[in-house]
Amino acid sequence: MSAQVDAQARQLAREAAHWLTLCDAGELDAERAAALAQWRGRSTAHEALWQKAEALRQRFAAVPAPLAVACLDRPQLDRRKLLGQALALGALAPLAWFGYQQLPMQRWRADLHTATGERRTLQLADGSRLQLNTASAVNLEVGEGLARVQLLEGEIALDSVGPVQVSLPQGLAVATRASFCVRLQAQGCLVSVSQGHVSLQPLRGAPVQLQSGQQALLSSSGVGPTRAFDAQLPGWRQGLLIVDNQPLGDFLRELDRYRPGLLRWDPLLERLAVTGTFQLDDSERILALLAASLPLEVHYRSRYWVSLTPRKKLA
Repeated sequence: MSAQVDAQARQLAREAAHWLTLCDAGELDAERAAALAQWRGRSTAHEALWQKAEALRQRFAAVPAPLAVACLDRPQLDRRKLLGQALALGALAPLAWFGYQQLPMQRWRADLHTATGERRTLQLADGSRLQLNTASAVNLEVGEGLARVQLLEGEIALDSVGPVQVSLPQGLAVATRASFCVRLQAQGCLVSVSQGHVSLQPLRGAPVQLQSGQQALLSSSGVGPTRAFDAQLPGWRQGLLIVDNQPLGDFLRELDRYRPGLLRWDPLLERLAVTGTFQLDDSERILALLAASLPLEVHYRSRYWVSLTPRKKLA
């Protein structure tokens, strides 16, 4: 499966997990129900993944009647169409099936995980500090003389006191007394070192050692070029999103990782530039600041469905 399809599958599964969470929490009001219906109607893959998620949930616990009515028996859905889509599950697209298999269950079964927009900090037995960024999941094994962390999804930061080994789909990151971030991406795993040094060991190929202030992309076949980076920029560890003249499209793609629901924008906004320090815990304020400083408008269909468009010129 290509990296692009992998990324698409993960995004699709993340969206499905968000809607399922709202449904389970009883927060699916009429407006959100309409948004969910639209999401499910975008493709057969969307609908098939939703049906798979519902079926799995019912295997673990009975669905309360009011919840079942809210989620599965809305009058604005065509019953025959819904039934036809459900019967088509045997031909479920590999994209949706891969996303469902690899993302929600993997996160739910992990030793530690965070939801979209959540961050979590844990002190390990040896005194090392582990931080999980938004929508991340890890398994932990802390034994005598070595801490093992398996990154399943998302991004982590480690301030290691003793030896630590981070297991990744592409290989290993091994360090002692180092501060570094590890982020899974569609094309590989980005490792950034703030202090100390980290050894990257791909599944195939020679190991590479990163020094303080360096980062590189780890793939299963090797380590990409070593590049310098600003060691002060992993601002998410302090709850900050720090950018300097960054294209708005890149900024919004990063912000979207921390916001549940749908965030969409007009392609004409992609090349606008953003500079500033933003509080990740208040994404609504971030959007308001963008609207105040850039020629764009923010439109809310609901708290979880937001779109950005170029500002209309006054006649």
